[in-house]
Amino acid sequence: MALNILGWFFLLSGCFFCLVGSIGLIRLPDFYSRVHAAGVVDSLGAILILIGLITQTQDFLVIVKLLFILLFMMLTGPTAVHALARSANITDKEMKLRNK
Repeated sequence: MALNILGWFFLLSGCFFCLVGSIGLIRLPDFYSRVHAAGVVDSLGAILILIGLITQTQDFLVIVKLLFILLFMMLTGPTAVHALARSANITDKEMKLRNK
């Protein structure tokens, strides 16, 4: 019973962060703020949802698959957001140098 409540807490928390991050993608003014919102959705929201799904199932194979997805998202999500922001920063600096 306690694991079921904990699982629902993780699922609802993940949904909350996904909703807030999605609203941030629409409402935030500049590119870097939007990239940050996308990183929150990818890193925190989806990971909390996966943890909630892990606590809701009893099938060992499903748990292993969800753990692999969780590990993959923890490695690739922040890396992709960082690479996107860094490439935009480098491009922005190059454009400012060309316009001088």
